[in-house]
Amino acid sequence: MTFYAYHGCFEEEQRIGTHFTADVTLTYDAEAAVESDDVMDSVNYQLVYKTIQRVINEPRHLIETVADHIVRDIKKDFPQVHHVTVQLCKLNPPLDGKTEYVAVQMEG
Repeated sequence: MTFYAYHGCFEEEQRIGTHFTADVTLTYDAEAAVESDDVMDSVNYQLVYKTIQRVINEPRHLIETVADHIVRDIKKDFPQVHHVTVQLCKLNPPLDGKTEYVAVQMEG
């Protein structure tokens, strides 16, 4: 998933923003969904996306905090999910050299 958001420790990052990517893996018992082939028995990925988007749209200083809130909110909004892994990448971070991205991974 790709988002434009305003996370960072520098005032300029919070004002100008940058692109972020989020890779999210969910672990849950999908047996009922497999048997019924019905999204109502599954985790609705469209709703998961909206949860992630809501968290990403709340400016924070650290991407670690953002990733942790994504994990927590997914588990809160989707109690059938047993485990969440989030890798959050900040593209083109303001470092002294050319850097494609920095990333953190959080689990819960």
